[in-house]
Amino acid sequence: VYIGEDVKPFTPGKAKEIVMSLQRPAVFCNMVGDWPALHWNAKYLSAVLDGKTIQFRLGLKTVDLVPQFETRCSYVKATLEEFLAWSCGQPSCLSGPFSCYEYSKYWAYADYKYIARIFEDKPEIFQDIRWSDFGFPGRSGKESTLWIGSEGANTPCHLDSYGCNLVLQVQGRKRWHLFPPGDTSFLYPTRIPYEESSIFSKVNVANPDLKRFPKFRNATAHVVTLSPGQVLLVPRHWWHYVESIDPITISINSWIELDADHEARVEEAITRMLVCAVKSAENPGDGDLWLNPTEVEATSHEINLQYLNKAVSAYFSCQKASVSEQARPSS
Repeated sequence: VYIGEDVKPFTPGKAKEIVMSLQRPAVFCNMVGDWPALHWNAKYLSAVLDGKTIQFRLGLKTVDLVPQFETRCSYVKATLEEFLAWSCGQPSCLSGPFSCYEYSKYWAYADYKYIARIFEDKPEIFQDIRWSDFGFPGRSGKESTLWIGSEGANTPCHLDSYGCNLVLQVQGRKRWHLFPPGDTSFLYPTRIPYEESSIFSKVNVANPDLKRFPKFRNATAHVVTLSPGQVLLVPRHWWHYVESIDPITISINSWIELDADHEARVEEAITRMLVCAVKSAENPGDGDLWLNPTEVEATSHEINLQYLNKAVSAYFSCQKASVSEQARPSS
């Protein structure tokens, strides 16, 4: 049967069913052809941001045996225009935020930028992203994050404690290395550097040190290259290492909440308490080495207990709700 270009392969209802139940990664094709966000290339975003600066994380292109965690990166604030000039090798970059970082040696990544925050003065742009096509009405750019990288930009291998992930590729290609939750012990999980809701792997999956991490041989990587217009589903607790393989890459993602998140929130609240307790007992000068730069929020034992209380309450009210759901038919 010939399906016209404008006919999407799945209805929103069917797409949501797949997203909520599929236990392995999947790539959706021909689902976003009419989304205005498909035109969010770097030139366009540079014009929209109009000189606004964003923070870029810089890492070395040389591949080491250990992951390049955020704690081992440099940071600069720059405009998208400056980033584009640097990535094109324009001489104007001899001064400016990127002047100390040679393009041939470094990559830059504006990762995990909340669209609601960077475009707070242009809320109409949120509607360019239409997760309603995947069965999530009302979900737009407001609940999404933006990622802008140069060639080589990458995120160390990690899993997200909460939700499943829908990722739209807009410009350039990114290579994803995905590992199932069952491979967790082969990936040598660690909470250092600490980041709320991220569990990192000690292995650089792009260049593994098999002497130090012999069990990694047992891990099975599912490798996919995501191209513009495609949407990747990363199911709950799948490990992923992501790298940009084109000169400029742009992607947009949204985390879909799941019932199982309530239990994960309790685990995260306990982890947070332990990390803070250990940190307060440490030499105050050492904290930076193992706290991710994103974790700058001032906290206290009191606040951490409130987090834990909220997480436990939400978990129990969710349990009660599901028990009464199951009880209804028999009663």
